[in-house]
Amino acid sequence: MLDRVDRMQIAVKDRAHAAETFAKMLGAQTDRESTSQHLNARRTVMRLGESELELCEPAGAGPVQAFIDRWGEGLFAAGYASTRLEALAARLQTLGVSFTREDGQLHLPGSSTFGFPMVISTLVERERIGPVSFFYEATNTLATDWQQVAARYSELFDLDASRFSPIASKRFGYEGTLTLFDPPARLDRIELSQTFADQPSAMRRFVDRRGGDSLYMCYVETHDFDGLKQRLIDAGATLTLRTGDLATERDGLWVHPKNLHGLLLGVSRRTMAWTWSGRPELVEPAPAL
Repeated sequence: MLDRVDRMQIAVKDRAHAAETFAKMLGAQTDRESTSQHLNARRTVMRLGESELELCEPAGAGPVQAFIDRWGEGLFAAGYASTRLEALAARLQTLGVSFTREDGQLHLPGSSTFGFPMVISTLVERERIGPVSFFYEATNTLATDWQQVAARYSELFDLDASRFSPIASKRFGYEGTLTLFDPPARLDRIELSQTFADQPSAMRRFVDRRGGDSLYMCYVETHDFDGLKQRLIDAGATLTLRTGDLATERDGLWVHPKNLHGLLLGVSRRTMAWTWSGRPELVEPAPAL
């Protein structure tokens, strides 16, 4: 009942300043302003490829202000879209899952989803804007057994576990699965990454700081990796590369949270993410320079 990774919500102190950052770094374009009584926040909604980015500035005491007070600016909630939003809401109610409905969105707190706050909207097809293609992943870093989480998400969102793709990384110290919604047509998923106390890593340190299961980062695909990489370099971003060579990297990178108001963002070129998503045969050669 989840079809797309649709948006990300970022908690920011000054949404106008944050909008300038995301425009400069990623080519995002401001689309509209809105407010949320549930979040007690003013929102600048930006277009980012086919997806949206909600920059949430607190209007007073509430969930966004509490997040900033505790953690500073950063990734507040992962956004998904469904063509069956009403049926999904009814399913969640039947299963006793806590959520809030507001302006056509379902807000699920982290207490309902293993520390992974979500906002779920009705699926809308959008024209692509800028060098980013779309969001395709948000990462649920875990202390809980990933198999337990995968089973629960399958129940909550009526996901087909036979489509999931197992993952593990010695470099980053995790194992888990990708809850792919519609492979091989699309990459959209929740990444479940279980970390371990005896395998110290950036992910594990994040889990320890957050006190357990948590929302860690997100990923975008780009149809113009070379252009987006240069845009980030020109904007002064601190980049971590898949290969470690800035001059020759053409497949993937990570943007440091200090550059994006607390958001750790992964970037991969078109189709490259199939390398670690169970279908490496779908990876296209990098375009000629």
